Amino acid sequence: MRALMVLTPLVMLAAPAAAAEPEKDFEIPAELTDPAMAETLGRMLGSVTKAMLDLPVGELQAAVEGRAPGAADKRRTIRDIAGRAPDLERKVERHVADAVPRMQASMRAMAASAPAMARALEQAAEQMESSIDRATANMPTPGYPKR
Repeated sequence: MRALMVLTPLVMLAAPAAAAEPEKDFEIPAELTDPAMAETLGRMLGSVTKAMLDLPVGELQAAVEGRAPGAADKRRTIRDIAGRAPDLERKVERHVADAVPRMQASMRAMAASAPAMARALEQAAEQMESSIDRATANMPTPGYPKR
């Protein structure tokens, strides 16, 4: 779950690059190699995590347990389930801060492997096109006489 939260912003950054048609001279976006971007993503992740702590989940919990939600369920948040420890937010901030160096390393690795991924996607697309051409080559035309 933690890895998913850390990698989601990276995937969002990489999605436009993966969807774009690979160029012959593939250029790595500067955002993927900029350490400041990892810091920014870390701060964003911290804010999102804090907001998620206040997400109401009591009604969902009641539904999973197969019962009608009560008034207390309607007020129950993730923070309530995690515990109302006074240092909870500080722990979350520290955890996110600890994840930033790993995020920077992941971004560097992704940037280094992006050209190879683009070439592999291009080759896969070419193979799919040739497979479709071979598969449709022997299909009868609508006007072909039946026996």
